[in-house]
Amino acid sequence: MDINASITTLGRVGKTTAARLRLLGLRTVEDLLFYWPFRYEDRSEIKKIQDLQNFQSATIKAKITMIATRRSWRAHKFVTEALVDDDTGTIKIVWFNQPFLSKTLAVGDNVYLSGIFDETKMQMTGPDYEKVKTQTMHTARIVPIYHLTAGLSEKQLRFLIKTVLDNLKNLPEFLAEEILKRNDFVDFFQALSEIHFPTNFFELKKAKRRLTFDKLFLRQILIQQARFQTQNSVSRKINFLEKLTRDYVSSLPFQLTDEQKKCAWEILQDLNKDRPMNRLLNGDVGSGKTVVMSVAAFNVMGNGYKVAILAPTEILAEQHFQTLRKFFRDKKFTIALFSRSQKLIDDKKVGQSELIKKLSEGQIDLLVGTHAILNEKIKIKDLGLVVVDEQHRFGVNQRKNLTLRGETDFAPHFLSMTATPIPRTLALTAYGDLDLSLLKTKPKNRLPIKTKFVEENGRQQVYDFIKEQIFAGWQVFVICPLIDPSDTLGVKSVKQEFEKLDKQIFPDLPIGLLHGRLKAEEKNQVMRDFLNKKVKILISTSVIEVGIDVPNATIMMIEGADRFGLAQLHQFRGRVGRGDQQAYCFVLSNNNSLETRQRLKILETHGDGFSLAEIDLQKRGAGEIYGDRQSGFEDLLIEDLQDASLIELAQKEARAFWQAGEFNQEIKRRLNKLTLVDHFE
Repeated sequence: MDINASITTLGRVGKTTAARLRLLGLRTVEDLLFYWPFRYEDRSEIKKIQDLQNFQSATIKAKITMIATRRSWRAHKFVTEALVDDDTGTIKIVWFNQPFLSKTLAVGDNVYLSGIFDETKMQMTGPDYEKVKTQTMHTARIVPIYHLTAGLSEKQLRFLIKTVLDNLKNLPEFLAEEILKRNDFVDFFQALSEIHFPTNFFELKKAKRRLTFDKLFLRQILIQQARFQTQNSVSRKINFLEKLTRDYVSSLPFQLTDEQKKCAWEILQDLNKDRPMNRLLNGDVGSGKTVVMSVAAFNVMGNGYKVAILAPTEILAEQHFQTLRKFFRDKKFTIALFSRSQKLIDDKKVGQSELIKKLSEGQIDLLVGTHAILNEKIKIKDLGLVVVDEQHRFGVNQRKNLTLRGETDFAPHFLSMTATPIPRTLALTAYGDLDLSLLKTKPKNRLPIKTKFVEENGRQQVYDFIKEQIFAGWQVFVICPLIDPSDTLGVKSVKQEFEKLDKQIFPDLPIGLLHGRLKAEEKNQVMRDFLNKKVKILISTSVIEVGIDVPNATIMMIEGADRFGLAQLHQFRGRVGRGDQQAYCFVLSNNNSLETRQRLKILETHGDGFSLAEIDLQKRGAGEIYGDRQSGFEDLLIEDLQDASLIELAQKEARAFWQAGEFNQEIKRRLNKLTLVDHFE
């Protein structure tokens, strides 16, 4: 059997079943092999009928003494009933709408039955069944449980996967023999067999370790490849302008923290090399990444080279533009903004063609832009540094495209920035090719944000407090998960909340509405009105999650908070408390489950984004940390990122493997299929 063959080549897979399997992303035989269970049920203990407990799941081995199918006219269902016994007793078995069972099973058959026992009726309803034989799939063993879609059953999926395993006896082993022996790994085929149909939990643990290593090992090889490409490129050496840099830092309206100085120095040392810097500046919200980046940009421009900064939204791009203009107000740098709706050189509006011309001629020292600067017409003369803010929001090809906006003889230095704290295991797995600089502490004048999970009966108190804060001159963010009302989800929307707050709760206050469906100019106007204090309350979706800096905002109110991960809630919270005034965050949810309450109350005691990211990783997985499915971790499970020692082992083995350069065909095939996590390489 060819692992690249279509699932339709397997028996019992017609057009309908194939369509259902495609909904799960299963198209080939290989897809089936790598569709692993998300949990297991231990049905290996065989109980006697006399030992069955009421409403508890159990497996029995018994003989069928009677079986028949009848039509229930009242419910319009087929009902198959059987009596089974062992040497300790007799119980009734009932199946609905499976009339074929009376032909599949017969009196005298010995069967395994796994289901829930109802003591009052002395029966099991709808149990899994199998005739007693040497090998079982659904009963009398540790049974795999898979994620399904409508019309597809666990038994169907198990049957198809077992068929594949039975017909693929010679799966190629891609790890070298010495790696297997050195780390006591089981072979590849055994690991796949055990991950689907475990012999016992000890063998299952060994299989998980091997297969998790495989995924991490392949990623680390790609990371080594990215490092190799970086180290073999040539970039311009940026000399450290010590006196000028000290003067620049002294001119800022605040003092740099020790962490900011340390990160800036790490970046400056990288810039002073003739191979491209490839560094990630990972800072908690409000930790001051922009000023650190500005020190790097100052040195690059001071050496006569140009800087390009890529931001994910027009709002954030304009904010960077205005902030950097303030930082460099006494310098002779020409700074430009290039977005879909705005083209500016310093404070002057210009046409697109004029701005593109000046960039190609080297007349612009620093360019801030959105995706618009990825336009192929844009060429940046003497490009020395590329900065990508919130790097996970851009594709690999987009960022590579930006570096090509300069000359091809020299690769620009590259700095990624993110305000989403990255747990250590995630950083090792995703960003092993990037040098990491961490900013964990906030500037000294920032007070901790007071966070409170609010019960529904405390809502009016929050409204009263908001009024007090607004009358004292401060402003408020209100976040909702959706744009439009959703009857099916029961989740609050910005439009709903805007109507309520504008008409009923705060009719005398100017309220703004911000969401992703507004046109770019509409979004920018709303934000300008908020920044200029014309709007007192801004109701928004997660569009304000990243980077928005409104020092006058002191309250963040988050509706439907259970819809967001802890790390994302921390990002929202970071939109307030940007000045020296005490700030507050109120977290609300209609979901009153104990689990939800406990999770949200974690925010009350954890102000550190890095610890929250660790908790989020454990509870929700890597994709949830970044929101949506942008992180490129779709093939990694939460537990894959829990074992730091295994990640480090994969990194070590991949480094040695890359240096040896012994790539077999199977490794090449797998690497070609693997999508590297989404960052510049």
